Amino acid sequence: MGKRRILGIDIGTTATKVIIIDEEGTILGDTQRTSTLLSKQATWAEEDPNQWWENVCTCIPKILSETNTKAGDICSIGVSGMVPTLILLDEKGKVLRNSIQQNDARSSAEIEVFKKGLDEQDIFRRTGSMITQQSIGPKLLWLKQHEPDVFAQAKTVLGSYDYINYKLTGKLFVEKNWALESGLYDLTTKTWIQEVAAISGICMEMLPEVKDSSEMVGSISEQAAKETGLQQGTMVIAGSADHVSSAFSAGIREPGDLLVKLGGAGDILLSLDELKLNPKLFMDYHLKPGQYLLNGCMASSGSLIKWFQQEFSEHLDYRELDEQAAKIDAGSDGLWVLPYFIGEKTPIFDPLARGVFWGVTLQHTRPHFFKAILEGISFGFLHHVKVIQEMGQSITRVRVTNGGAKSFLWKQVTSDVLGLPLEIVENHPGSSMGVAFMAGLRAGVFSSWDDIERCITIKTVIQPNMENHRIYEQMFAVYTELYEVNKALFHKVNG
Repeated sequence: MGKRRILGIDIGTTATKVIIIDEEGTILGDTQRTSTLLSKQATWAEEDPNQWWENVCTCIPKILSETNTKAGDICSIGVSGMVPTLILLDEKGKVLRNSIQQNDARSSAEIEVFKKGLDEQDIFRRTGSMITQQSIGPKLLWLKQHEPDVFAQAKTVLGSYDYINYKLTGKLFVEKNWALESGLYDLTTKTWIQEVAAISGICMEMLPEVKDSSEMVGSISEQAAKETGLQQGTMVIAGSADHVSSAFSAGIREPGDLLVKLGGAGDILLSLDELKLNPKLFMDYHLKPGQYLLNGCMASSGSLIKWFQQEFSEHLDYRELDEQAAKIDAGSDGLWVLPYFIGEKTPIFDPLARGVFWGVTLQHTRPHFFKAILEGISFGFLHHVKVIQEMGQSITRVRVTNGGAKSFLWKQVTSDVLGLPLEIVENHPGSSMGVAFMAGLRAGVFSSWDDIERCITIKTVIQPNMENHRIYEQMFAVYTELYEVNKALFHKVNG
């Protein structure tokens, strides 16, 4: 019998990624295909779930061929994805419209309807989250009010990776982290909340059964085998939210472990061994049973850097921008940036907030602006760390992943602002590795959750410059005040 192999799939915002790992946790190959973010209006964020499935059906045969893997060699499959993405299916399981993404901010009016119609503190205690732009309920209400013909055909509500699992197995369900982050699920009773569903405009039958992350939910169907090249009957597990899986695959598994994700959006996740809620943050189930992840998500992070490079520095690559901005002293000579360019999620939960450059003078140059952007994003991470510390939670180890980890300056600025050493995870494959490992654990390929460490490489640790940190501590006080004094104006202009 040949060595067993595991397939991991990630449905990401910018690409669909597929990896194959072996019994040692070694990545034998990876491939990806671009996904298209659709934004018809300023606050909208949508994608086409059919494109995700087409990507999966293209990537799987490609990676099987490139790794010389037979379909029968794959013993288990795990899927991760964006959360809580909203997808509507009709009675035949057909996608009714584009997905509404987690960072979509169209439902601000509906959020107010929810806040008036429900006891928000009670909802927070029951779901672990406040009513925000990420909540599924207000988005459902928006669809009912603005697209009634589409909404009337809806029979099932589910998320990104749940949809791909449905296409693979023919089984309808949602994984527990989608349920939890939806704002529709009671984490104590582990049931859907009827009054939240009612104000959302849906019946309870539209909400599928909730599954644990590592639970086997089905196997590759005959139709999926034809479309993907996989073997019919291959085990499929429920999978995971991408940020949860990504955190685990970076080794965030012990209480006090913190992950900073320098991605298109900025995520920060703290591992806990008991449930502790904070209205300024989100709560997720850890992949490891009995543990949790306290987490925050900044709507704009690397996407802001990309915007600046494309619109104002197109002739310079990121390395050149780094080199120029590294010559600028900490504090960018009195230039601050509020990074709320598409509103903000945690910790302020304000979809009407907007980006600000403040303190601009004629002496400021492009490198000043670039460094100030990095500092502003890092202040956003520090804001989360302050919230965590105010809860009495200790941070024992910080690891950094995602594309921004390739930028020497972004990493150093982040370390200086936080005042903490950063362990850089080398060549981190992200959430596809986390769900692949979990699928392998379910299949008996791995014996312990701790085996994930053999899949992780740490070569670099960034040490903070504490003199810079003291400067940033003073600047952070101005950063938070800038938002507070502009909050009313944001709401007046954008409300």
